[in-house]
Amino acid sequence: MKSITKEDILQILNANDSDTIRYMLETAKYRENNLITYSKNIFIPLTEICRNDCGYCNFKKSPDDPHAIILKTKEEVLEDLKEAERYGCTEALFTFGEDADEEEIVRIKLKEYGYNNMVDYIVDICKMTLEKTSLLPHTNGGNFSFDDLKLLKEVNASMGLMLESSSKRLMELPAHNKSPGKNPELRIETIKNAGKLKIPYTTGILIGIGETKEEIADSLLTIKDIYDEYGHIQEVIIQNFTPIPGIEMENWTGPSFLDMIKTVIAASMVFKDTDVSIQVPPNLNRDTAQIFLLCGADDWGGVSPVSPDYVNITSPWPGIDELKKLTEDEGFKLTERLCVYEKYFNKNWLNKDILDKITNLSERQ
Repeated sequence: MKSITKEDILQILNANDSDTIRYMLETAKYRENNLITYSKNIFIPLTEICRNDCGYCNFKKSPDDPHAIILKTKEEVLEDLKEAERYGCTEALFTFGEDADEEEIVRIKLKEYGYNNMVDYIVDICKMTLEKTSLLPHTNGGNFSFDDLKLLKEVNASMGLMLESSSKRLMELPAHNKSPGKNPELRIETIKNAGKLKIPYTTGILIGIGETKEEIADSLLTIKDIYDEYGHIQEVIIQNFTPIPGIEMENWTGPSFLDMIKTVIAASMVFKDTDVSIQVPPNLNRDTAQIFLLCGADDWGGVSPVSPDYVNITSPWPGIDELKKLTEDEGFKLTERLCVYEKYFNKNWLNKDILDKITNLSERQ
């Protein structure tokens, strides 16, 4: 099947009137079934300290903030996980600010807990999750070195890192000009290293932060090229920037509804000949989410019955019943999945302990 080109993507992103509808209809040709998936998770921020200072972020907290999570204890994490078990969650999403242990206050906490660095701590947290709960760990904590990813692979069913954009130009704009970890070269290296290590992986792009249509096209093709080389990308998120009071970019305008429609169509067409899912966060698009199913999206991502979306704190998750109605009203069927996709349920991608746990969870579902 002919691969989509940058010119093809730009035609979609610049489409008008009936051409947009024609492209929407085109995505339906490549849909293999009517299933729309989601993962029932708990979102656990281990720390809200971060070396980056993104203009759109409301997750990062100052070390001086009395309400900031400096570093959760293992006991606190286990308590959260046990609550998630009671709600039938299968995924433990662990997030934390990138290189948080560059801050002295975090290093002090780590030493107090008996750890040398943040990676050693998260490895132990994930190991505890596997040993003491029925949940599968999924870590999303920014860029990691190859050696750190190698350690994390052994205790994670899957991992993730948003590319956001492949454009280095955005490092000059408010979105990323104070965020060294958002350098696309670093993020691409991390995503590629995850591929080399055969880590099932989630990535995606963020739109509405100053990128051009050409840069959206380049970003999607960058992800596709990485997938073609390593095969480890299981889903691509199309996430819209949503301005909220208090962030540096609070007066920026997020992408239009039509921008989102065209970008989801473009992503669906880029990955039309793969088994990569296209995900749109339902909490960021509560009133418009259904239309993206008609644009090729087939996954809602992680949805939690027990925790908020700490990265988008003003956008609550829809309940599972609401999500089911949103899906079925469009003629689709909502089905729960694990944080790692079924195509990776083998020893080439996962170790025996994780495979055994997946077998138990699959039998329970």
